[in-house]
Amino acid sequence: MNILVLCTGNSCRSQIAHGYLQHFAGDRATVYSAGVETHGLNPRAVTVMAEDGIDIAQHTSNHVDEYQHVDFDFVITVCDNARERCPYFPSTAQTFHYNFPDPAKATGTPDEIMDQFRAVRDQIKQYSRQFVNEYMS
Repeated sequence: MNILVLCTGNSCRSQIAHGYLQHFAGDRATVYSAGVETHGLNPRAVTVMAEDGIDIAQHTSNHVDEYQHVDFDFVITVCDNARERCPYFPSTAQTFHYNFPDPAKATGTPDEIMDQFRAVRDQIKQYSRQFVNEYMS
């Protein structure tokens, strides 16, 4: 099975979801993540995932156009902007949407910002676990 996770910049939420979906699905799926733009991998996303034992440091920020040749079974948008701007995929992929808050827009002290990253990470982890259990069992 092929899963695509889409977000605006493929720097944070989609990268976190990519890490968790691959973790929970294991060899049952190949997970891709992309953005309608590319903003580079957010270092705080790498940090909060490492805190939970998942290494996404080697992920790259990819544009959705790079995957037009892949036949996806599932396409998951993780922010409203990506859903609104998502290009049409000529496939039979089931589409899903969940608008997670953008931790890259967090403000406050460094500790407060990291707490917001952790909160979003935990929401995405729960969503990813439920998704795999429901659609890949």
